[in-house]
Amino acid sequence: MSAPQSGRTALVTGGLAAVLASTCCLGPLVLVTLGVSGAWIGNLTALEPYRPIFIGAALVALFFASRRIFRPLPACKPDEVCALPQTRRLYKVLFWIVAALVVVALGFPYVTPFFY
Repeated sequence: MSAPQSGRTALVTGGLAAVLASTCCLGPLVLVTLGVSGAWIGNLTALEPYRPIFIGAALVALFFASRRIFRPLPACKPDEVCALPQTRRLYKVLFWIVAALVVVALGFPYVTPFFY
């Protein structure tokens, strides 16, 4: 069981990139909503110039993850983890969760003015 074979590495990379891409905009809103405040929250906007890089990394990672996760079952060898139905289902669910995070990262800056 190797990580690139299963798509796990690409999913983790995509999820991390999506979270980093939304940190500049979504992070302060979530923290203020939870009651956390302070001048340091303004420092989270320092990641804004890197947002396109994070989004690009997330999209590339999702592309590679989708190639591994949604490949036909005959492409999996019988002893590989991708041949197990439970694992395939879990990876598909995780893929769509990460894809939703990327969509939030892409669209949130355009919706942010309605919250502030």
